[in-house]
Amino acid sequence: MSFDVPDDHRYLESHEWVRTDDDTARVGITDFAQDELGDVVFVELPAEGDDLTAGEGFGVVESIKAVSDIYAPVSGTVTAVNEALFDRPELVNEDPFGEGWMLDVTLADESELDDLLGADAYRDRIA
Repeated sequence: MSFDVPDDHRYLESHEWVRTDDDTARVGITDFAQDELGDVVFVELPAEGDDLTAGEGFGVVESIKAVSDIYAPVSGTVTAVNEALFDRPELVNEDPFGEGWMLDVTLADESELDDLLGADAYRDRIA
């Protein structure tokens, strides 16, 4: 099976993605992750203003198969939460890189992006 892996994103080995726009990073889980989880039925996310630390858990995705922690690909302060996921968690399955995004974060240290996988390395990881 072939999974969508956008070239302009960076990835954690635990299947979270980040896409940056200046000093803001949008965060979600990958197409591979949502496929492995199955139908997502609940998403727990931090509040705006919360601080994240790269590599640490920030929320939970619950599916019909499992409950999985979500890890922060970068450190920073949450500036937006995709509240649509609270009413429609299935957006994570339907459009993980679009409408299924989870958080916007103001980057604390842009150099952390260098520690993440590029698209080719992530493709190799899930192949």
